[in-house]
Amino acid sequence: MSQKPRFEDLASRRAAALVAGGEERIARQHKKGKLTARERLDILLDEGSFQELGMFVRHQVKDFGLADNRPPGDGVVTGYGTIDGRLVYVFSQDFSVFGGSLGMAHATKITKIMQLALDNGAPVIGLNDSGGARIQEGVVSLGGYADIFLQNTRASGVVPQISAIMGPCAGGAVYSPAITDFTFMVSGTSYMFVTGPNVVKTVTQEEVSSEDLGGADTHASKSGVSHFTCASDADCLLRIRELISYIPQNCESKAPDQASVAPDRAAGERLDALVPDNPNKPYDMHEAIKLIVDEGKLFEVHADYAANIIVGFARLGGKSVGIVANQPAVLAGVLDIDSSVKGARFVRFCDAFNIPLVVFEDVPGFLPGTEQEWRGIIRNGAKLLYAFSEATVPKMTVITRKAYGGAYDVMNSKHIGGDLNFAWPTAEIAVMGPKGAVEIIYKKQIADAEDPAAAEEGFTEAYRERFANPYVAAEYGYVDDVILPSETRDRLIAGLAMLENKVVNNPRRKHGNIPL
Repeated sequence: MSQKPRFEDLASRRAAALVAGGEERIARQHKKGKLTARERLDILLDEGSFQELGMFVRHQVKDFGLADNRPPGDGVVTGYGTIDGRLVYVFSQDFSVFGGSLGMAHATKITKIMQLALDNGAPVIGLNDSGGARIQEGVVSLGGYADIFLQNTRASGVVPQISAIMGPCAGGAVYSPAITDFTFMVSGTSYMFVTGPNVVKTVTQEEVSSEDLGGADTHASKSGVSHFTCASDADCLLRIRELISYIPQNCESKAPDQASVAPDRAAGERLDALVPDNPNKPYDMHEAIKLIVDEGKLFEVHADYAANIIVGFARLGGKSVGIVANQPAVLAGVLDIDSSVKGARFVRFCDAFNIPLVVFEDVPGFLPGTEQEWRGIIRNGAKLLYAFSEATVPKMTVITRKAYGGAYDVMNSKHIGGDLNFAWPTAEIAVMGPKGAVEIIYKKQIADAEDPAAAEEGFTEAYRERFANPYVAAEYGYVDDVILPSETRDRLIAGLAMLENKVVNNPRRKHGNIPL
């Protein structure tokens, strides 16, 4: 008997699955400026690499008329493929099928993919575009979300997890992306919130749009929920590909090396002239970073949030590193609640996935004020301190200018485990700035002087000469060397090579208790 009818049946079923929501709904996606679930995977993955799993999965629900509406795939496309030849696991929610809503079959497909990622040690990437829990399935759909949350938590720190919000993401659906390592959002077409504008209006009487409540720009700049804001679906997917190039497959591997490309030859001269003579004049730490790292390229994370600290990925000598840097051009580079939490989260990711840390320090201290104290700057600042202290990856610090007070300790000082600590000749390492110190130490002498202003100026200059430099710290071994700015790149690359096989044996424990 010929098998042709069965082969034709398979081809017909595959064709139906490829347009599960129908051409009309696909057209609606395009009209909104959104790609379909499968089009997104075509851009994200290497050409021809996607291998789909679960194409023919259907829900088994009989209530509310669903018995007659059982599209193949159940609103999510799952499988695996490669990015630059490296294995990744993916799920892509299909808004054209039940609005991408999550039922049990849908959730099971996602958790299976996540388990495969865990078993095989490869990143998992979720493209979220969903109306939330499938109401017709009731508590079963809520259970499906909880199954995903548990898998997210088990995978945390084991394999990289990346979420892209490419449409609505509301209610319980937001907590899976929140657990993952990085979240991307698309301007104008994606939003996240626990409760939507209508519920907000009912409960609090506030009138707010979806965009203002939980759009990409809101979460990038105000809440910090989103790490990257993208102009379009395609831009989002290409940036995920770029992020993947900096990170390893899992917690037991290292990020792939690339050819080392130094900044241009004039970079050293520009670096030597970067820090102003006036210690109170700002400069852009982005410039310092770009004059040191390969190709002058920083893949910045959380660029629009807590801009007084810079975090992101770069390469030094072809090796991936995590950059953490104070930004003197914003709030003088002071540490506050948001910048401390931002920095701590990034440090912990790098430590979990064997990415060496490079710190550029110019910090005058922690931000004072009742608002910061009452919101918990002590507890939140301690998060950054804890993150650096627990990190066992290679850790190097370059003090470019100010390193004052407790903030000096927190920014990967030698005292909390910095492996190599360098300072530029412009560095000022002290309990506080010269003016504040003199006002305390010489308060009586200044008050008794014939010319208090002149006395204060004299004491300040003497203090600056004695303490506002890197050499006292170098005498104690707290700074390993004082180097020219133009020497920084070579010293960091040499340090990475020296620390490549670093091993730290911490005390046995289940886990620490970070001050959340």
